[in-house]
This record gives sequence, structure tokens and C-alpha cells, in this order.
Amino acid sequence: MKISDILQPGAIVADLRADDKPKVLETLTDALLSVEKGIDRDEVIRVLKERERLGSTGIGDGVAIPHGKLKKIDHLMLSFGRSRGGVDFDSMDGRPAHLFFLLIAPEDSVGVHLKTLARISKLLKNIPAREKLMGAESTEEIHRIIADEEQNL
Repeated sequence: MKISDILQPGAIVADLRADDKPKVLETLTDALLSVEKGIDRDEVIRVLKERERLGSTGIGDGVAIPHGKLKKIDHLMLSFGRSRGGVDFDSMDGRPAHLFFLLIAPEDSVGVHLKTLARISKLLKNIPAREKLMGAESTEEIHRIIADEEQNL
């Protein structure tokens, strides 16, 4: 499954203003809920914070992929945020995160959830892709860059 098929342009925050991890999770959850109706905001945030307590989803190189699973959904949900200034996300390399993908999956999904996390990680390990995303001017351009770069995965 393609990232660009899951990620709706309305769930992209091109200028993430959050200055700490909890605010990033809240802002990206709100972006997700702007396109996905009927989901409990507090439950999503609780699941994400619970996952972060197990270990940071800041994978380094300016990237974080907060994720979690919910019982009452039947498909993957994704939002994206870009922080030009960066946010301390307790990343493995100790550096701030700038690019965030928030992934919510159905509780019973294993394979598709892990494949999507791996696909996002692979996309963002590509330095030119990260640079393009950091330089994008709009949510539409961010979505197009993700779709274009995905063709090379």
C-alpha cells in the first residue's frame, strides 16, 4: 500500500508550530481527525503517548514516526507534519525531528502496519527526499513529493 494513497492532503501540516513532543502528537492527531471522522481524539493521543513510553519513535536524521493501534478502526490512517525549526523528540541520534509521519493502524493489523512503517522509513532515509520535503512550499507540493519519491521505493 502506498503512503500517498493513505495520506490525504488535508492531513498534512506544512508548518508545524508545536514545540514539544506532546504538542506534536496533538497537532498531528488533529490533522488526522480533520479527514478521518468518528475517531476519539483522546484515545488516539493516549495510544501514541503509551507507545512513546516504550521508546521514542524519533528514528534520527530529523525524522519521527509516531504510531499506534486502535480497536475500532478498519484501515490505516496517516498524517504528516513538517517543523522547520525542529522539535526535541528524544530521537536516537539526539537531534531534533523536522519530518513527522503519524500512523494509526487497526489493532489486528500486523503485516500491513509494519510494511507501512518500513515504507515510510525507507522514503525518509533518502536524503534528497528529505531535502525536497523541507523545501516544499505547500501541502499539495508535500503530497506530490511523497507520491513522486515513492515511485523509487
